[in-house]
Amino acid sequence: MISINSNYQKLKANYLFPAINERVRNFVDTQPKTDIIRLGIGDVTKPLPAACRSAMKAAIDEMGTVEGFHGYGPEQGYSWLRETIAYHDFQSRGCDISSDEIFISDGSKCDCSNMLDILSKNNSIAVTDPVYPVYIDSNVMAGHTGDISSEGYYEGLTYLPITADNNFIASLPKKKIDIIYLCFPNNPTGAIATKSHLEEWVNYALKHGSLILFDAAYEAFIQDPDLPHSIFDINGARQCAIEFRSFSKTAGFTGTRCAFSVIPKDITGINHEGNKVKIWDLWMRRQSTKFNGVSYIVQRGAEAIYSAEGQKEIKQLINFYMTNATIIYKELEKVGFNIYGGQHAPYVWVKNPVGQTSWDFFDHLLKQANVVGTPGSGFGKAGEGYLRLSAFNSRINVETAMNRITSMY
Repeated sequence: MISINSNYQKLKANYLFPAINERVRNFVDTQPKTDIIRLGIGDVTKPLPAACRSAMKAAIDEMGTVEGFHGYGPEQGYSWLRETIAYHDFQSRGCDISSDEIFISDGSKCDCSNMLDILSKNNSIAVTDPVYPVYIDSNVMAGHTGDISSEGYYEGLTYLPITADNNFIASLPKKKIDIIYLCFPNNPTGAIATKSHLEEWVNYALKHGSLILFDAAYEAFIQDPDLPHSIFDINGARQCAIEFRSFSKTAGFTGTRCAFSVIPKDITGINHEGNKVKIWDLWMRRQSTKFNGVSYIVQRGAEAIYSAEGQKEIKQLINFYMTNATIIYKELEKVGFNIYGGQHAPYVWVKNPVGQTSWDFFDHLLKQANVVGTPGSGFGKAGEGYLRLSAFNSRINVETAMNRITSMY
C-alpha cells in the first residue's frame, strides 16, 4: 500500500470553521425554523464593486475575440496589474517596492501556506497565541513541527502570547527565531501595530537573520493614516520581510479569488552548502512549476479596484463594514462586555461572561440569541475566554444580532 503524509494526522480533528458549521447544522436540524445570524467566519456579504464587474465583463468580451483572447498568463501576474499595485499600495506611500517584486495569486491563505515549500523544516518558527489557524496547520502539514501536547501546543513552535495585559501585541522572543508570523490588523483580536512596534520586529529580524511573514490582509481597514499600512513602511524591512495582501475583504473577492505577495529581491536564505540564495528566485521557480496564475478576467477586475470609481466604491465598502464593527463594539460595551478590536479591523474580540468557556459562550449565543460567533479558543490556548464577532454582514442583521444579545444581558 502507498504511504501517506503522516503529518496530517498530527492535526486537530477539524479545522475551526467546519467544526463551527457542523455545530450550527446540528442545532438547526433540531430547530429548523430558527433565523440564524452568522457573525463568525469572515466572509463578506456586499456585492462586487461595479467598477470591478464592468472591467470583468469587458474582459470576457475581449476573450471572445481573436485579437483579445488570452490563454495562459504569466505565473507572476500581468505586468499592468503588478505595476498598478506597486504604485498605489507602496510607491505612493514612499515604500521602495517594484512591480517585479509582486506576485499575483488566488489568495493570501494559499501564499502563506505555500511559502513553506521553499523554506527548510530546520527553521525555528514563532506564532502569536491566539493566531489565525492556517499559520500553524500549514506548518504541521509540512512536517515543521512535532506532536501536539496535552495542552494543545505543537512541539517545535514558539508561541508568543497576545492578551489584554499586553494590548494583544506580542513581545519580542527572548531567543533567536528564524521565521516569525505577524498579522496586522490582527486576526482574530483586531489589534493594530504602531510604527515603533514594527520597527522593533524589523530590527530583531535584521539582528538575527530572521524572516518576517507579514499578513496584511486587513490593511484597508486601518482608519488612522499615521499608522503603518505595510511592513515596508519600516526601514530595513526589504531585507527581512515578505508581505501578503488580499482583495477578498477589501473588494469582496472571497468568491472571485485574487491576492498578491510582496517578495523583495534583497531577502536571502542559506542552502545546504552554506551559500546565499535569493528567496525571490525560489518563489518564482515554485510558482512557475506549481501555479498557472490568476485568470485574465479576474486580474482585470482587480485592476479596476485602483480606478477612481473603484477607489470610491472600496471606501464605501470599508466604511460600511467598519460601521458594523462600531455598532457591535458599542452595543456590547453598553451591557458590560469587555471589548477589543473593531477600530482598525472588521473583527471585534469579546471577553466572555465569567464562568463560561469560549465554546460555552458560543453555544449560549447560538441557542439563546441564534447568533454565530467564533470561539476564541479555536485560535489558540490564549484565546480561551474570548469570542470573535465579524462585521461582515448586512446592517439589519448586525443590528438584529446586537438587539438579541443585549436583551439577554
